Amino acid sequence: MTEDWQQGGFGIYVHWPFCQSKCPYCDFNSHVTASIDQDAWLESYLAEIKRYSDLLPGRVVNSIFFGGGTPSLMQPHVVGGVIDAIGKGWTLANDVEITLEANPGSVEAGRFLGYREAGVNRISMGIQALNDPDLRRLGRLHSVSEALQAFDVARSTFSRVSFDLIYARQDQTLADWEAELTRALTYAVDHLSLYQLTIEQGTAFGDRYNRGLLKGLPADDSAADMYDLTQTICADHGMPAYEISNHAGPGAQSRHNLIYWRYGDYVGIGPGAHGRITVGGRKFATEAHRAPGKWLAEVKNGSGDSAKNEVIGPEQGLEYLLMCLRLTEGLDRDRYRTLAQRDFAPDTLAELRDMGMIVADDQNLRLTEKGRPVLNAILAELAGD
Repeated sequence: MTEDWQQGGFGIYVHWPFCQSKCPYCDFNSHVTASIDQDAWLESYLAEIKRYSDLLPGRVVNSIFFGGGTPSLMQPHVVGGVIDAIGKGWTLANDVEITLEANPGSVEAGRFLGYREAGVNRISMGIQALNDPDLRRLGRLHSVSEALQAFDVARSTFSRVSFDLIYARQDQTLADWEAELTRALTYAVDHLSLYQLTIEQGTAFGDRYNRGLLKGLPADDSAADMYDLTQTICADHGMPAYEISNHAGPGAQSRHNLIYWRYGDYVGIGPGAHGRITVGGRKFATEAHRAPGKWLAEVKNGSGDSAKNEVIGPEQGLEYLLMCLRLTEGLDRDRYRTLAQRDFAPDTLAELRDMGMIVADDQNLRLTEKGRPVLNAILAELAGD
């Protein structure tokens, strides 16, 4: 019998929590430390892989994703050991996607060949900006020249390479972003992640913003214009959006992220990692201890998880809605009805349709180009009716 998660696939997320420095905009679980016992980390990763493979036997792994932090600070033998253990605990799909996030510094680039030999077949590179003053403002340690050199190494080593850029930065104009994005597309291999700068509380940028010290942020209308321009330029270059912030050529979508957005199952391993797993027909949300030292200690005690809570049927429907509507393909309404144990209110659908925000029939619901920039407002309408 097919379980619901199989409509989204099964992936493994491995969190490496360390960075060389903490970027001021970053609210991820990342830490700066002087020394790391990489073999101790490998041992703990292997223990968690064993625990989860015993809990979820017989599955086929569609993707593995090394995120962080800065996973390109991991030694290649650690990455290889993790991949080997996952392959022993489960079956790897013939076309398994194995992604590693990398910073474009010379240290990380020097490890690319080792990562390929370990089994990595896709690199996601955090370039973030293509001008040096903005890289310094963003707290990045690399220059544009170093980023492009590292990107060339990645492109010559892997057939699949993605990179990230942040727009709506301080003092950035629409013309600035147009020139930068057009330049970026001359380098792009098959995938781009393009994020609007978001000021998160609890970050250095959040603190500066609260004190009125973060100057030059674009007005909301200017940021919206940058978003619209992004859609047009990327589509014209054969890399249309397949998700709110992600663009890809034909067949080059991130399979791992599609597991999240299509509401599949994924195991989260490492400090602060989240997961969604189905056990005995019941869906659970898992979360690991955030502090690296605490996580290592708890793994030795038998489990790195700090929480495991069942996601009840209607809550699954809400999670499916929140994730899948981010995709240009939209959501399957039959699947939503089954999970949520309800349907959308006809009046709400009619109103959103009349406003040009959605396209909906009995099988599918998706956002229009007009609707995508106001996704959160549409989700509130659909979830709250």
